[in-house]
Amino acid sequence: MTISEKAAYIKGLADGTEIDNTTKEGKLILALIDIVGEMAEAIADLEADVDTAFDYCEELDEDLGAVEELLIEDDECDCCDCDDCDCDCDDCDCDCCDDEEYFEVECPSCGETICFDGSIDPEELACPACGEKFECIIAEDDLADAEATEEAAE
Repeated sequence: MTISEKAAYIKGLADGTEIDNTTKEGKLILALIDIVGEMAEAIADLEADVDTAFDYCEELDEDLGAVEELLIEDDECDCCDCDDCDCDCDDCDCDCCDDEEYFEVECPSCGETICFDGSIDPEELACPACGEKFECIIAEDDLADAEATEEAAE
């Protein structure tokens, strides 16, 4: 039973008891019954508005999810600038990354593993996780091999 139905039931009971509206008590009871009826109508209107707003929010949430899927694509390869794979530097099995040599170092501040190729100066590295800048020394042979591989790929 809804609150509107309950208010109508109470009004029916009051009508059946033939409350005397000339006495103070009768006037009070009838006024209270009228207020209960008005409150029940207001509550029913509010419930309808809340249901409408909830449905609208659900639609917005679905639409926002679609927009997020379009804007936040995770198709990009983490170890290079290609869209051909979805891989990490640690386990890259795609063909697009086989041409270049990548180096991995650990950030001294946050411990995050950072991957970079020969085109980035190892003495001017900045951690993408914490933003801390630090220097990394790479053996000359490794750096020369990476630059040669990069030039051959171009």
